[in-house]
Amino acid sequence: MTDDQLTTSYILTLSCPDRPGIVHAVAGALLVAGCNITDSQQYGSQSTGTFFMRVEATTAVSQPELYAALEPVAQAFEMQWRLNPAGRKIRTLLMASTSAHCLNDLLFLQRSGTLPIEIPAIVSNHSDLAGLADFYGIPFHHIPVTPETKVQAEDELRTLMAQHNIELTVLARYMQIISDELCQQLTGKAINIHHSFLPSFKGAKPYHQAHARGVKLIGATAHYVTAALDEGPIIEQEVIRVDHRGTAGQFVQMGRDVEGRTLAQAVQWHAEHRVLLDGNRTVVFS
Repeated sequence: MTDDQLTTSYILTLSCPDRPGIVHAVAGALLVAGCNITDSQQYGSQSTGTFFMRVEATTAVSQPELYAALEPVAQAFEMQWRLNPAGRKIRTLLMASTSAHCLNDLLFLQRSGTLPIEIPAIVSNHSDLAGLADFYGIPFHHIPVTPETKVQAEDELRTLMAQHNIELTVLARYMQIISDELCQQLTGKAINIHHSFLPSFKGAKPYHQAHARGVKLIGATAHYVTAALDEGPIIEQEVIRVDHRGTAGQFVQMGRDVEGRTLAQAVQWHAEHRVLLDGNRTVVFS
């Protein structure tokens, strides 16, 4: 490869039944395609017998040519795999209800170039956050949800996702339960955030409940959406210490900060193709 040839960076992610020779075969196929491996991480799950790998490589060949070079290896090892240009922005739909903190964090980080995502639309079941969407210049879609209109609302949401070629959906404090059917359609493609007091402090004002019980840790969990409410594969968690001096209001503010950071980190890792599903768990390559 000469210096004047244009090269492109790609990210290869894969999972398959664990057996000898996988790394050698993948590296060999990349070598034949003229690739230079710049980063490689792998993990073998003892609990599921699955091998996971994430490789970054540069090459002058086209993506179809690189795909063709890897296909025989993928078939031989029964791989589930994806090949993505590095740095390509993931088309992401943001959904929120009335709380603005997580939504604002994601919008700011995307605008500043920290998050490799593209946000073509924001959806809410309320109109409270329309002004925030307008500030960032992103179309806002108000889709009210009631028990009587839930099916119609989800159909409208599916249509919107299809129109915008949505690859990732982020529930940035979207306070509506999604149907089992939609959860199945979004497997591995939707991320939710919630406080880590569950299941102890459910319902309204969980931070006030926690304050009344004298908790010493405040945290947040970002996970993939599943039909089991708030029990999907965990991507990222964070906790901070608190003590008796903090007020309930301070707990709320600290919790918002943790939720925003945790969700943003999970979205970034997903967009950088660092997260692979291992049953009910995730493998996160840092």
